[in-house]
Amino acid sequence: MVGVSLNENRPSYFVGRYLRLKGYRVLPVNPAYAGRQGFGAPVVASLKDLAGEPVDMVDIFRRSDQAGAVVDEALEHLLDSGLRTIWMQIGVINEAAAERARAAGLDVIMNHCPKIEYQRLFGELRWAGFNTRVISSRL
Repeated sequence: MVGVSLNENRPSYFVGRYLRLKGYRVLPVNPAYAGRQGFGAPVVASLKDLAGEPVDMVDIFRRSDQAGAVVDEALEHLLDSGLRTIWMQIGVINEAAAERARAAGLDVIMNHCPKIEYQRLFGELRWAGFNTRVISSRL
């Protein structure tokens, strides 16, 4: 997660904590917190610090105009790590960066949140009364 915060009141903290509680390995990236612990892993300053780590997805919590640099760094340092997906959070849209990632063979998701999508697909949003547009026989 690039741009993750360790401030418990920030949306990026909610997402990282939630994904960790669901069993995902969250590797926090934020130079402001480098060296500290977050979500069971050390916070690193940049994606290049994760070179050699298995990374399946890069979740970008940065402004749209900064997403391109994050994608370029991921393409430079993480393609050999098993990277398959670039995920840009709600409000983060950068078509040029998305095209570069797609050209490298990656899946790209923009303007969505993995926490919300997980909750929607696995029925957790229904508990709060949201219409998720997913039909299920599970209670």
